[in-house]
Amino acid sequence: MSDTSKDFKSVGLSKPMLENLKSLGYFKMTPIQEKGLPFILSNRDFIGQANTGSGKTAAFALGILAKLDLTNHMPQALVLVPTRELAEQVAGEIRRLGRFTSNIKVLTISGGVEEHHKIKSLRQGAHIVVGTPGRITKLLKTGVLITCDLKVLVLDEADRLLEMGTVAEINHIASFTPTDRQTMLFSATFPNGIKTLSASLQEDAAQVTIDSQHQTGTIKQLFFKVENEKNDALLRLLAHYCPQSCIIFCNSRETCNKVAGLLRTKKIDSLQIHSDLEQQERTLILIKFDNKSCRIMVATDLASRGLDVKNVSMVINYDLPSDHELYVHRIGRTGRAGQEGIALSLYTHQERAILRTIGEYLKIDCATMDLNSLKKFKDIVMRPFMSTIYISGGRKDNIRPGDILGALTKDAGLKPEEVGKIHILEVNSYAAISHDRLEHAIGHLNAGKIKGKKFRVGKA
Repeated sequence: MSDTSKDFKSVGLSKPMLENLKSLGYFKMTPIQEKGLPFILSNRDFIGQANTGSGKTAAFALGILAKLDLTNHMPQALVLVPTRELAEQVAGEIRRLGRFTSNIKVLTISGGVEEHHKIKSLRQGAHIVVGTPGRITKLLKTGVLITCDLKVLVLDEADRLLEMGTVAEINHIASFTPTDRQTMLFSATFPNGIKTLSASLQEDAAQVTIDSQHQTGTIKQLFFKVENEKNDALLRLLAHYCPQSCIIFCNSRETCNKVAGLLRTKKIDSLQIHSDLEQQERTLILIKFDNKSCRIMVATDLASRGLDVKNVSMVINYDLPSDHELYVHRIGRTGRAGQEGIALSLYTHQERAILRTIGEYLKIDCATMDLNSLKKFKDIVMRPFMSTIYISGGRKDNIRPGDILGALTKDAGLKPEEVGKIHILEVNSYAAISHDRLEHAIGHLNAGKIKGKKFRVGKA
């Protein structure tokens, strides 16, 4: 296929959609988009097998956005996802891709302290609903979520949905939707349950599989043999490469805590994420990592799939995973959307068999590097680029990123480059601010107003 055909113009998207894609830096389609969008836009039932970071969210989001009737405020698309984090990320990506019109309403339904606000918003109308199966089932049964006008049903991370529930549960949700809907399944792996699910939900589904080798092509993979000097090896890697942003993967929560403690003793700023944390803690950690208020995140495999963290320059496997597919999911956090990334892995003599399995699966030569080729650890300075402020208003207050940016630049007098990413949640918001302007920004926002309203503002 020629390079011209990889342009989004080739699939017949509207001019406003194309202009918005260009403004977001989406110039060429990824393989899943290139092969999948023709089927998706033609209303064909679809199965996409591709790993995290392949661009699958944009593939189904563009299909949904192309079909919306904005004059109808009933839900027209339902996206089922396994976790609350993924619900927020998918909804955020759909909102970005839908910026060509200000009238699209996307709502996440995933429980938590904000649930009553979501129910109120749903009753006021929503074009697209993104949610977890348990909460969606509850709202369907109580009649709060009405899906008689649904055109599209998407199961994202379908393999993980099946790990958490059953085919029967998902079929029960589908039973509330019109039979002539388009159904799309996206999955990193293709267990037998996916085939059963497809048979019950889809008719003549087109299937596209993007192999792992293709997706890891932009990632430089290096392997370092260690024995008892893992901590020293990790510090050497950080000192030598000094990544702009880095996820360090560990196989257990205990190791995660140990590595985070090591970094603290060396005065290296980091955050850690694992299943023991409360949902709000996990959300804030991901926001801080995403907006450059933290450069290193130490994580268990909770973070290797379904968490859409963009622009990760490096992944380090402190522990080599025992499963080759899990390895691909981990390193897929870097080198996304065609960008270059680096994946560094530590392995012991006993783990040589795992290394061989990874090499055979990816059809690569696992290049082993000598740690002595890296400079010795001295002092590592990896200060975050930004700090994060908290604002006690969000989507329920109709706040948009532009409202916060305007309050910071026009009212508080910050330069645009002193303001980083802005995240709007349902009942609160977060903004990244340069360190030396943090107190100034907090003081002005507390004294002033955002969109004509007073909100509490402080350091997150």
